[in-house]
Parts: sequence; C-alpha cells; structure tokens
Amino acid sequence: MTRKLRCSAIALGVAVALTLAGCGGSDEPSSASAGGSGLEKTTIKVGALPIPDPVALYVANEKGYFKEEGLTVQPVTITGGAAALPQIESGALDISQTNYVSTFAAVSQGKKIKLVADMYQAGPNTFNLMVPKDSPIQTVADLKGKTILVNNLNNVATLATLTQLKVAGLTEDDVKFVEKPFPDMGNALLSGQADACWITEPFITANQSQHGFRKLADTMTGQTADLPIAGWMATEDWAQKYPKTLAAFQRAIAKAQQLVSSDRKEIEAMLPKYTKIDAKTASVITLGTFPSELNANRLQKVADLMLEYGYLKSPIDVKSIIAAPAANG
Repeated sequence: MTRKLRCSAIALGVAVALTLAGCGGSDEPSSASAGGSGLEKTTIKVGALPIPDPVALYVANEKGYFKEEGLTVQPVTITGGAAALPQIESGALDISQTNYVSTFAAVSQGKKIKLVADMYQAGPNTFNLMVPKDSPIQTVADLKGKTILVNNLNNVATLATLTQLKVAGLTEDDVKFVEKPFPDMGNALLSGQADACWITEPFITANQSQHGFRKLADTMTGQTADLPIAGWMATEDWAQKYPKTLAAFQRAIAKAQQLVSSDRKEIEAMLPKYTKIDAKTASVITLGTFPSELNANRLQKVADLMLEYGYLKSPIDVKSIIAAPAANG
C-alpha cells in the first residue's frame, strides 16, 4: 500500500499548499486567463511527494484551477528535500514541495530560496512517538538510554522529539536517533532494532492495526502545537523572472487549498490517485490542516525553535524568505 514511500518523504513535508496569495480574487477570471496570455511561462514542472501533504496540487489540476489561470502544471514525483533543492536550482523543477526545517537550514547556508505557498500544518496525533504494544516504555522519560527511529536526522522528526524530551527532563544526549524509512519502522521495532519510532500517517494507522503499536506521545503539542510542516518553494531568481506565472500558481493552489481544508472527502478521493494509500486507509488516517496563506508569524515559530535547539547558528527573519503575495487577477 504505502511501502515504497521513501524515508525522506515526510522530512520534506507533510502538507498541502497555499499561498500568501491574495486569495480573494480566485473566484474571478484573472488577467492571465484566456489561454495564458500575460504569463511569462505557461507550462511548469512542480515537484511533489506521494504523500497527503501536496494533495491540493492534484486537486487543482483535476478541477481545472490551473487551466483557468492559463497554466499547465506537470507534477513530478520527488523522493525528498535533498533531491528537490538541486532540481529547482538547476531548473529541472520550477516549484517544489519542501519542509520548513529543511528550507530554513538551507537559507542559513546561503541558498536563495523563496517560499511561495503554504501546504501543511501539523494537527493532533499526526506525528507520534510509538512503541510496540508489549514495550515496558510507558512515558517519554522512559526513553532515557533508548534508541528512537526517525525518517531523517536533524530535521522535523528530531526537532519535534527533542521538544518532548525536554518536557520529560531529557536531552538529545539521553537517547540515540537512528534513521529508518517510515515503511520499515514497524518491522525494525518488532525485531528489536530500536525501542521507539517517530512516525506519521498513514504509517501510524498501519502499525496500530497490523501490530498493535501504541502511542507514547503526540510530538506536536506544547512548543510544537500546530507546527507548520511543509510548503512550496522556488528559487529567488525564478520568482523574480516569472512573477505572473507565480501569481497564477498561487491563486490556483490557494483555491484548491481552501477546498481540501473544508471538504475532507476531496482529499480521500484524491489520495489513491497519486499515492499508495488506498481508499479505506484514506478514510481513517489522521490529517493535519491545510492553511490557505503563508503567515510569517506562524512560520517564524519554526525558525525560532530551530535556533533554540541548535539547528540554526543565527536567527532567520522568515519575512525575508516569503515571496510577494499573488495580486488579485
């Protein structure tokens, strides 16, 4: 079902995108309509992971929202952030899904990236620490000296887990993080390779139903409650070179984002079409939220957490990374 999802899938993002766009004009024909007149580029390639996060991209395509803007969007399946950044830098992709931790880390290293739309925000029980049903581990404090599986080191998984360890009086030095793809975590725990895992949907539901795994902690509480997870990025040069094309993308994705955030059935119907998630699983998995605009104050929370836990050496002003909102048609 979902066994082929790569380990980097959620590190990149888990989200459904929306823009900073002036979404108010999305119900009216834009000046870029009528066959794409006015757009600097009418066909773009957009990188996305085969997970729930970028569902709005596929909804926008199927509903004709991009077409209404004179834009042809070609989704390209990516395997993770490590591949996506070079692809947008080389021009192989115009826009790509990314997670905010990876993005801010890249910006701190001098990468010229712009966030162009929001995608996905964590909700209750969307990123949990889990243990086998017969594990003696009962609380986060019991993880002292234990091994925790994460899909990526020094990213969303470890950052979120560290906030929970802090509440329990532990630090990073008290545990061992080991990288493992989400689809492999269940068997790894059952075979004794680790003691706990940080995992997301649809793997939370799969391991609960197949192995009886139980939740040790919801890692999106306290400091990480409602944590922004993923969005859409482009290079600074691309955003400057194709402003009308970007605005058209923003308006269409915003319209789709608003739809999926208000009608879960749209998500459930779309997931089996571009992921390995079947219809039955799609109907029961726990999902976060799909914001319709990039909010600098909300995203600043991620950068500030990264600074607090040593993922950044100096502060980042998130406002400087956000692309200008799409103009109303």
